[in-house]
Amino acid sequence: MSNLKIKVISRNPEDYLRSTKRDIHKIPRNYDPSLHPLEGPREYVRALNAVKLERVFAKPFLGSLDGHSDGVSSLGKHPSRLSALASGAFDGEIRIWDLTSRKCTRNFIAHEGWVRAICYTPNGQQFMSVGDDKTIKTWKADIQDPDDEDPVNTLLSMSVVSGISHHRAKPIFATCGEHCQLWENTRSEPVKVFQWGVDSLHHVAFNQVETNLLAACASDRSVILYDFRESGPLRKVVMELRSNALSWNPMEAYIFTVANEDYNLYTFDIRKLRQPVNVHVDHTSAVIDVDYAPTGREFVAGSYDKTVRIFESLKGHSRDVYHTKRMQRLTCVKWTLDNKYILTGSDEMNIRMWKARASEKLGVLKPRERTALNYSEALKEKFSGHPQIKRIARHRHVPKHILNAQKELRTIKEKSKRKEGNKRSHSKPGAVPFVPERKKHVVKEDE
Repeated sequence: MSNLKIKVISRNPEDYLRSTKRDIHKIPRNYDPSLHPLEGPREYVRALNAVKLERVFAKPFLGSLDGHSDGVSSLGKHPSRLSALASGAFDGEIRIWDLTSRKCTRNFIAHEGWVRAICYTPNGQQFMSVGDDKTIKTWKADIQDPDDEDPVNTLLSMSVVSGISHHRAKPIFATCGEHCQLWENTRSEPVKVFQWGVDSLHHVAFNQVETNLLAACASDRSVILYDFRESGPLRKVVMELRSNALSWNPMEAYIFTVANEDYNLYTFDIRKLRQPVNVHVDHTSAVIDVDYAPTGREFVAGSYDKTVRIFESLKGHSRDVYHTKRMQRLTCVKWTLDNKYILTGSDEMNIRMWKARASEKLGVLKPRERTALNYSEALKEKFSGHPQIKRIARHRHVPKHILNAQKELRTIKEKSKRKEGNKRSHSKPGAVPFVPERKKHVVKEDE
């Protein structure tokens, strides 16, 4: 007899049967693109749905910390504990907050008058504050006895101190006022005093990477760079209007961003100070404070126009804007060290907590959930140039006063462009009318 061959279809039940009744049905899928002629349109619809859902779930506001009896003037981040925050007010009170429970753990009157700035020491065991009473006080971060509220150390300055910044590793800190002064924790007088013919300085910040560098914003519209190994200041850049605050990029030692009175932020490279690397627009009033994310890719800015804006460091326009009905003019902003939250202080006595990414889900994500989110992000990036998706992703609701101010600023810019174009076209008879490019911000530099 000849051998009889029989072909049998064999199927593995694991490929098509659910492991449990609650699990989803398994659907076989062929990834060959030639068998899916509608793959592009399908992905476009998915991207459209993803970007719409992102706007639906965009609820950035988490809660407020209330308890101050005057406007919040400054915030201080703990270097190692994410839940600890120090805040100072215009009435001289300092409060220590536990962010997980959103409650105040300590409060005491630290200064007579305005608390200008707060910063923690690198080990996080102490924090320092400066105020209008010309004192620099060091306090314990954690106290066992509620009666033990006296400062650990008090230094008296000859003039009003308006800013403080601590070195990342050494027991050295810098203050600014009439001059930029460098102090050691064990000394009662400044180790160095830097002067450059300036009336006063109102903000100082140590570089977190190149730790010998520090920068200060001065009242003569300048930003001054110092190296504390040198005997005098290094360089000086004079802006068109005064800079209110400054923040160094924590990942790139040579990049810093200043918040200016002319409604813009300017990112500079210290190797080429003649012109800013980027100009960040969108605010409609003076920008008061700025702080970088720990990744160095984004920063947050708070303005007098009652809004918080988040900028990508390489882009000129903000990627998001936060506001509430009750929030008034911003005085200070901080980006937490876990890159998830933003903290803002304003002059109506509240500290607010926001999500750094408005539509992000808080808490633990399941693997399937994370995969779906990553797929949605990839689709949004793939179709980001499509007009409809770009419009939905960019659209934000802003208060009416912001909308009106934006229209007014747009009109002023268009008018100045037309004026410049007319001047250039009339300067050469018979020439083709000139369409001006975006005006570049040129700054003066002093060696």
